[in-house]
Amino acid sequence: MQARTGSERAVLESFLDFHRSVVLRKLRGLSETDAARRLVPSSTTVGGLVKHLTLVERNWFSALLDPSGGEVVQATAENALASFTLTDEDTVEQLASAYEAECARSRAVAARFDLDHVVPQPQLGEVSLRWILVHVIQETARHAGHADILRELTDGSTGAY
Repeated sequence: MQARTGSERAVLESFLDFHRSVVLRKLRGLSETDAARRLVPSSTTVGGLVKHLTLVERNWFSALLDPSGGEVVQATAENALASFTLTDEDTVEQLASAYEAECARSRAVAARFDLDHVVPQPQLGEVSLRWILVHVIQETARHAGHADILRELTDGSTGAY
């Protein structure tokens, strides 16, 4: 449930968690074949969207905010395409588990900083945690909409719940 009152942080985190849960609902219940099925001219699939969003979480929270969290993957056309590409190991359960684990890690990392905490981002310069949260909300919501359309094309189910 989204926070309708409370601190700015509570509202931002609530919106992000809501969109994260929508993405998972769009993936869960799909067969392996349906999760990997291309239904639009691009190579976008529901499974690929979840794989991509796992990288988004890692990039913006663990890699950027936590010095031990790994290296930021640069936003290039090649890296973007690779982040959506499924392999034989990318099962529905594995994709969902990896995304859930990365989201949990994102929450833990973000909790260590206030919204005004600023870090250098290799392509943008300095960004605050507030900016990161808004950016990841936007990215997750956008891809939740893509997943909703793909799920509707697959089995007719629509909506956030």
